[in-house]
Amino acid sequence: MIIGGEAELALLLHIFPEGVEELDGAFAVYADEPPLGFDVVETDDVADDWEGRWREFHHGALVGGFWVGPPWEEAPPGAETIVIDPGRAFGTGAHPTTRLTLELLQTLEPDSLLDVGCGSGVLAIAAAKLGFAPVTGIDLDDAAVEATTANARANGVELTAQRVDALADELPAAELTVANIALDIVERLLPRLASRRAVTSGYLDRDRPQVDGWRSVSRREHDGWAADLLERA
Repeated sequence: MIIGGEAELALLLHIFPEGVEELDGAFAVYADEPPLGFDVVETDDVADDWEGRWREFHHGALVGGFWVGPPWEEAPPGAETIVIDPGRAFGTGAHPTTRLTLELLQTLEPDSLLDVGCGSGVLAIAAAKLGFAPVTGIDLDDAAVEATTANARANGVELTAQRVDALADELPAAELTVANIALDIVERLLPRLASRRAVTSGYLDRDRPQVDGWRSVSRREHDGWAADLLERA
């Protein structure tokens, strides 16, 4: 069953523990029955050995000076390694929005950082490895908080991960916020931040955040997706 929506990826781990696979910008979920409340685009039978083969769908990626990948693959020589266990749902950094955000992050001087919608912790872990501190990851899903904490420990970095509703709860203060989430959430989030700058993504290259008090400083695009470095006007 194919389900669209980059922002929903982290939540699918809790809903579909049997397995989730990213396919051409959408997500295939593995379940015995069609999921209620989701648009089913396609259904197909799954091989009995799926639970032993799901790792074939998760591969590492070079992003600037980083190699981001699962623990069963080896990083190329000379790359700074970020090992992410996808847990059958969380991506390992190959999606264009993650790559673009990580590329922009590597151009900035380290400071305090808030990762909104931390998911598997890729961006928060990369920030910690780049020297950002303190690093705080927040997510609405408990599974994402647990994954970020576990992956940070596996990568030997210090950060804090908390369950927070970014559109309702008070947000931790930080000089830089990264938010790889949907455009409408980005636009609702920016006025609530106590940050001087923000790196945002999770939307197509035809879209741009339009929020009073913020201006675009830099933009990167790849494969139909975009990421922006914004600062307060």
